Amino acid sequence: MLKYRNISFIGAGSMAEAMISGLINKAGISPERITAANHSNVERRSELINKYDIQAVSFNELSLKNTDVIILAVKPKQAEEVLQQLKPNLQDHHHVILSVLAGISTPFIEEIIGKHLPVIRVMPNTSSMIGESITGISAGKFVKNEDLDLAQELSKAIGKVKIISEKQMDVFTGIAGSGPAYFYYLLEHMEDVAVENGLDREMARDIAAQTLYGASKMVMESDDSPAELRKKVTSPNGTTAAGLDALDENGGGKAIEAAVENAAERSKTLRKEFEKVPVL
Repeated sequence: MLKYRNISFIGAGSMAEAMISGLINKAGISPERITAANHSNVERRSELINKYDIQAVSFNELSLKNTDVIILAVKPKQAEEVLQQLKPNLQDHHHVILSVLAGISTPFIEEIIGKHLPVIRVMPNTSSMIGESITGISAGKFVKNEDLDLAQELSKAIGKVKIISEKQMDVFTGIAGSGPAYFYYLLEHMEDVAVENGLDREMARDIAAQTLYGASKMVMESDDSPAELRKKVTSPNGTTAAGLDALDENGGGKAIEAAVENAAERSKTLRKEFEKVPVL
């Protein structure tokens, strides 16, 4: 189904590029079926054309006549302005809108466009560039089963998918949307301390990244919970226990919880800043 759809990205930033890369390189979508549009950054459009062989145009040049799927990938503060500009060209029974806008709800989008169009929130992360995203999907009130199937098919092209409710999207954003940055931050510090203790930086990076990858794979392939896996590799008075003690003493667990909660709260704040429609 997806390979026969024409897809237009409204916005040409890092998230749009991650999804474009995943759709082309992992799902085999023809680049000629993908268009990216931004307001005035000609250099960015040229970069995407040269890198992915897609179409890239200014927002004013974008035609939605041959577009089936519209992916909103602008900054949340631009949401209302962009939706108002798109509104005259949106057609019932033709367009499906997918939104990757953090903190912007489907009711808000539905009210702005004023049409009975299917609107689906899709929250991937930047791992979609290598086909390893975890994407949350929540459906608006005009979404039919075939629309949800389309959103899932598109999202599966860039990784795994979870269907969640609108009210769960903030915490999902705090974990999955922002989560890669938490792990990169962790790897940064593991790499730095390894270098300080005599390891080559590239080697240290490989060691830390493979360790994280292996641990993640264990969680995904084991029936044990993360807590149970942690206990299995922690011998009393051993090196792992010493490391975990240091994490506890320095508030490691609470820091992780706070990171997720802060990101989720920021998602809620964005909605309050840019919306007038409450989440149902």
